[in-house]
Amino acid sequence: MTRSAVIVDAIRSPMGKGKAGGGLSAVHPVELLATVLQALVRRNAIDPAIIDDVIVGCVTQASEQSSVGRMSVLSAGFPNHVPATMIDRKCGSSQQAIHFAAQGIAAGAYDVVIAGGVESMSRVPMGSNRMRMDDHGPGVRARFSPGLVSQGIAAELVAARYGLSRDELDAYAARSHQRAASTRASGRFTSEIIPVESNGTSLSQDESIRASTTVEGLADLKPAFEDAALLERFPELRWSVTAGNSSQITDGAAALLIMEEEMAATLNLRPRARFVAFDVIADDPVMMLTAPIPATRRVLAKAGMTRNKIDHFEVNEAFASVPLAWNREIDVDPVRVNPRGGAIALGHPLGCSGARLMTTMLNALEQDNGRFGLQTMCEAGGMANATIIERL
Repeated sequence: MTRSAVIVDAIRSPMGKGKAGGGLSAVHPVELLATVLQALVRRNAIDPAIIDDVIVGCVTQASEQSSVGRMSVLSAGFPNHVPATMIDRKCGSSQQAIHFAAQGIAAGAYDVVIAGGVESMSRVPMGSNRMRMDDHGPGVRARFSPGLVSQGIAAELVAARYGLSRDELDAYAARSHQRAASTRASGRFTSEIIPVESNGTSLSQDESIRASTTVEGLADLKPAFEDAALLERFPELRWSVTAGNSSQITDGAAALLIMEEEMAATLNLRPRARFVAFDVIADDPVMMLTAPIPATRRVLAKAGMTRNKIDHFEVNEAFASVPLAWNREIDVDPVRVNPRGGAIALGHPLGCSGARLMTTMLNALEQDNGRFGLQTMCEAGGMANATIIERL
């Protein structure tokens, strides 16, 4: 018997600025994810006892996030027997959690799974689980002598390879804020966001969106990763990547309720989407951010589809150069790429982002009467996940 995994629901927290004083900075990451888990169960009126597993993406698995999956399940009040596990595929951690959940259902290992992610970047700073961010081991140093580079330098390399100017990067970044601001103002984010209480107040909207962002204002920002020592190794660098055309550091959590299709029918729950195809692939670890290109091509091939069949693309805006380079290769109407803004405006809470993108894409497909959505995101080390879903 063929088993089909479907998305029954998808929700997220607002995106809070990932710094002291940010709207979610007073919220422990366990409580942040637990709030989303509770809301997901409550909104669908299911008994959490039926959940077979909770798969949680989280990148900086240290300090308050060292066991954030299991602790969030317990904090949410789920029965003791409901397990949890954590995934670290860098920026694609919760997208990979979604893949594992759906694949587990298709294989017969699960009937009901929650897949999601969380990252409190204000409380558990990026990289704080590593002694040295540049120490990749002697084998890697020998193979890629004189070593790998940071993601910021990789973003510069991508911009240089694809001939992307500073003006193009800034124009893209301003458009991300404009699209996100328009979506927020129209109320089209409302159905996907669960308010989160913090210090007696409730955050119900993304606080990272800057509606007043302009290309002219972004042009005043200095390059964020300029390093003269690297010019001998990479003479093509032009120093175009700034804080303004990069993703924002934010706090957030998101989760999807995924079920075997017949189980959803048994529970009288209406599936919102089904999974069409999955892919994960790696590319050059020095360029690091280009793997969404082959991942997109492979997932389309697996689905037997062309890019023109996709109504909505989510290409994570780790840096503006990533979706711009992706579209130089894939060549789709920019109107269909991140139409509600992306991580430049909404932020990139690492382990949460895959589930956040999927939540936004699903809601957009429903509200815009689209059918197919494709999501892909670059990941440290030169990897990328890609997923195609069909709205039901």
